[in-house]
Amino acid sequence: MKITFLGAAGEVGRSCIMIEEDGTRVLLDSGIKLGKKIEYPELDKETLKGVDGIVVSHAHLDHSGYLPHIYSIGYDKYAYATKPTFELTNVLISDYMRISNPEEITKQGLSAMQKKHKIVEYGEEFRIKNLRFRLLTAGHILGSGMVEVSSSKEKLLYTGDFNLATSKLLEPASNQGLKIDTLVTESTYSGKDDVFKPEKVTMDLMVNSLNDTITRGGKAIVPSFAVGRAEEILLLLDDYMKSGRLQKVPIHIDGMIGKAMRIHRHNVIYCRDELQKRILMNDDDPFKSTNFNVIKTRGERKNIINSSESSIIVTTSGMLTGGPVINYLQSLAKDTKNKLILVGYQAVGTPGRELFDGKKEIQIEDKTIKVGLEVNTFHISAHADRPHLVNFIKSLKGLKNVYAVHGEKAKAEEFVDYINQDHKHNAVAPELGSSYNT
Repeated sequence: MKITFLGAAGEVGRSCIMIEEDGTRVLLDSGIKLGKKIEYPELDKETLKGVDGIVVSHAHLDHSGYLPHIYSIGYDKYAYATKPTFELTNVLISDYMRISNPEEITKQGLSAMQKKHKIVEYGEEFRIKNLRFRLLTAGHILGSGMVEVSSSKEKLLYTGDFNLATSKLLEPASNQGLKIDTLVTESTYSGKDDVFKPEKVTMDLMVNSLNDTITRGGKAIVPSFAVGRAEEILLLLDDYMKSGRLQKVPIHIDGMIGKAMRIHRHNVIYCRDELQKRILMNDDDPFKSTNFNVIKTRGERKNIINSSESSIIVTTSGMLTGGPVINYLQSLAKDTKNKLILVGYQAVGTPGRELFDGKKEIQIEDKTIKVGLEVNTFHISAHADRPHLVNFIKSLKGLKNVYAVHGEKAKAEEFVDYINQDHKHNAVAPELGSSYNT
């Protein structure tokens, strides 16, 4: 099996991997890399002509955002994913179009993208020419899947983004009895110091910080990815508020999060059993909590900014690259009573990463924003950390080759060096554009 890394090699973003075997060529993911400049996979039109299908692991733009570009240059084969992945992808691409307005995307391309998709369920085998595929639960976001690829000679597993811990929303990734030859794994948090605290410990600290902000009359801005992190954070905040641990103030929801919440509600069968029973049997719907206020107009947003009332504002975008968070920061960033709480990954080159690194002035959409408010980070991750990654690799039977992608270059290289110490596997941190025969 030949593997070519067209993106996400030595970087986080633009995931796109080409698999070739038995006369079949398939893309695993087709994402973009968001930042001050949007970057696309190293995929030319001529190569794309020979691609027989695309399997999408999940909806986040760094895994799905290049799809409308592909269909806009005339691609006419199918993309395969779960139902929630397609629904959430449409929401995120709509937002991407509105904010970035990429010239390369055409109405015809968007229409073709809507028509050329096939829904697959977890564990269901499907074929693309001579290769067989299955999606296995990934535990990352709603509908996310690890991709198992089988040829006549070998088996490969592509993790996409995955999580081996139970979250508020989802069961962990499948990791029982998997026998594969080659693993392509994310390495986002593969660094030797990437060991996550239990979610309860992190949330207790975050709630203490929020209570401090509320007590001093400030507002807490929580930038979050519209899909996955926002829903997890909101359900956790709602539980803490109902228990009395978190002071009762409005929790405002702004950006594409409201649409994503509705999709979660409509696809609750893909969530944890406990959450399904809570909604379907007990009539206790956390997605429609009275603690939430979904912002529908700019006027409402302006009223919240100008209000003297303390509140928690959960809004997009998660890395501060665009979206409503800019409006909130422009007006609220100077006031030291307020607070910015980072809860997700902040990619190098994004305003979120600059604030994470301690900068007091950032540039967003040609606007300079001076930051006087306090910046806190409470890591609520939907990814596997270093111990989980190592244990996952150890659990796989028959494993020979490991390719570490979707991680910062230094972390991925250190991680594969660690994996290679036991001489049981051939572990590689591939370069962008490189190809390997397994």
